[in-house]
Amino acid sequence: MTDFYIFLEFTLLGLLSSGVAALIALSFVLVYKGTRVVNFAAGEVMMLGAYCYYTAAALWHWPPVLALLAALAAVAVVSTCIEALVLRALAGQPTISILMATIGLASLLHGAVEIAWGQDPLETPALLPRMPLNFGEVMIPGAAIGNFLLAAALIAALVAFFRYTQTGIAMRATASDPVTAATLGVDIRSSQRLTWILSGTTGTVAGALIAGAGSVSPALASTALSVFAVVILGGLDSVAGVILASLIVGWLESLTVGYVGGKMRDVFPYLVVLVILVVRPHGLLGTREIERL
Repeated sequence: MTDFYIFLEFTLLGLLSSGVAALIALSFVLVYKGTRVVNFAAGEVMMLGAYCYYTAAALWHWPPVLALLAALAAVAVVSTCIEALVLRALAGQPTISILMATIGLASLLHGAVEIAWGQDPLETPALLPRMPLNFGEVMIPGAAIGNFLLAAALIAALVAFFRYTQTGIAMRATASDPVTAATLGVDIRSSQRLTWILSGTTGTVAGALIAGAGSVSPALASTALSVFAVVILGGLDSVAGVILASLIVGWLESLTVGYVGGKMRDVFPYLVVLVILVVRPHGLLGTREIERL
């Protein structure tokens, strides 16, 4: 294989892997845009969704699509309870209090999952076909292509939902100015509840895709924290920003593995992220906030 095809293969692998990372990043961005809260329990919610998918697909022997729908329904219920019982009770409290609540919630969910399913990796049925595809001298895992296409379709659906539906427009108004939105008759509580549901279900799809590529374990939750650099790079309040950042980081990680070695995978891309943030602290497409003293 020539140097060009090697570069092309690692480039495609990196860009295709960015789809799942973008979904995880969106689970952070959706909550932050809607509530101005950084949800550090996003990884644990994603992990819970992956375990629900495993239970339905592996233990109950449901078809993968039905298993995913069951997992989405379960996480939607959990997300509704989180918003109603935890976040709503802390409305109006300092941001640090809500932040600490999400950290405590993450520990609670992590412990509950370990009690229910244990700590050992559990082999999970694939959500999408794993057959590799050959393009001349370039071989791409089938799961990578399927994961990217599913992630792209879901992201496109979310963008269309927020731009063209009445509910999505109301959620955007709530995120932009909740006081004015409430004055205009928007149900703030419903908008924030739906924000948490969308965040949880988006993470569930990502978790099911990751688990379906091999196995699911409590360590899956740490994947969300590794993606947090993508969120910071793209901008905490920018959907387009995290999509762009996911492509950049995925491409850099893949090239680093191919040309430098796997040990540098988690180092070099984030050095680049650090350099970019020095120049643009609010992220690539994040909103720059100006405070007057």
